[in-house]
Amino acid sequence: MVERIDIEYGGRTFSVGGQELSEVVDAIDAALAGGDHWLRVNDGDGAPREAFLLVTPGTPLAVVPIPGTQPPDVSP
Repeated sequence: MVERIDIEYGGRTFSVGGQELSEVVDAIDAALAGGDHWLRVNDGDGAPREAFLLVTPGTPLAVVPIPGTQPPDVSP
């Protein structure tokens, strides 16, 4: 399991917690296959602030797993 997953989007870093890498990658893949989709993420350090990123074809983003006590279970 990963500690968290960082999402690089628009020159900023956001994070996703409580999900497996495969869940986040699957959500992005589904968004790209089915049109636009809002991805729920956390913004900022410290107390999480909910934010939504619009995932569309051609929008650059990076998915960066931050290791926890176990390695991630999938590779995108």
